[in-house]
Amino acid sequence: MTIQINENNLKDGLLALVLALVEIIGDVLQHQAFRRMEGGRLTEDEVERLGQALLDLEEALEKIKREQGIFEAVRAVRHGLDDVVDDFLDRVMNPARWRD
Repeated sequence: MTIQINENNLKDGLLALVLALVEIIGDVLQHQAFRRMEGGRLTEDEVERLGQALLDLEEALEKIKREQGIFEAVRAVRHGLDDVVDDFLDRVMNPARWRD
């Protein structure tokens, strides 16, 4: 049995995965920034710079997705990763449900 690999689909899929992971990391950074801001651990200048950096990251990701035409591919990867994380968390939080 021969596996047929479409080079364009492979590249788009890999790029979508990378962008989805960068988006997730950006979400975590944003969450941490809010926690630090609410905790009073950031100066006004740091809050401004961090906010601008996160906006710049979001704009860059949107530009790449638009230029490469992979909005839906990134959304699908994020959705798939969310499902995996949800299942994992459910198994950790409700082990009795998953024993059998």
